[in-house]
Amino acid sequence: MTDYEQAVTPKWSPRMSDAEANAEARRIIDNLYQPAPPAWDKPTTYRDDTPNPTYGTAEPVHQEDHRIVPQWAAGAAVASIGIGAGTTGVGCGVWLALKGFSSMSVTGVVCMGVLFSGIAFAALSIGAAFSRAKRSSSKHVYTGPVTRHTHVTTHTRGAFSRSSNTFHG
Repeated sequence: MTDYEQAVTPKWSPRMSDAEANAEARRIIDNLYQPAPPAWDKPTTYRDDTPNPTYGTAEPVHQEDHRIVPQWAAGAAVASIGIGAGTTGVGCGVWLALKGFSSMSVTGVVCMGVLFSGIAFAALSIGAAFSRAKRSSSKHVYTGPVTRHTHVTTHTRGAFSRSSNTFHG
C-alpha cells in the first residue's frame, strides 16, 4: 500500500478472519429467520364446551336493544302492511263482483247500482246523524251580556293605493 492509501483507508482493529466473518454472518441470518416467540403466552379466548340445559335451569341474560329503525317507523311499516293487505282483499272482492257484473244484463247492473247507492245513502245518513248529535250538545259558557266595540282605522297612501288597516277593539 502506498502512503496515501494508508492515510485514507481507516484502520479496522481487530480484524476478523474469513472463517470468523462467515460464522458471524451465519449467526445473524439464522437469528433473523427464526420464528419469533409469541408476544402473549396466555390464551385470549375460552370456549365452554359444557352442554346447555335443555329445560329450565339457565338464568336469563339481559340483551341490549340495538334497533336500527325507530319504534314509530316500525309501527308505521306494520300499519302500512296491514292497510295494504286489507286493500288487496277489498280489491279482490271488487274484482270478483265486477267480473260477475260483466256477465249480467243491463237491468241486473242497474239493480246492483241501486243496491250500492242505497247502502251509500244509509251510511251517509248515519254519519250525518252522528255529526249532528255531537254538535247539538254545546254548552254556553258566558251568561252575561256580550258587547263588541270594533274600531277600524284605514290609511291609504301611494300611487297604487296601498292600504293599511288597524283594528282597535
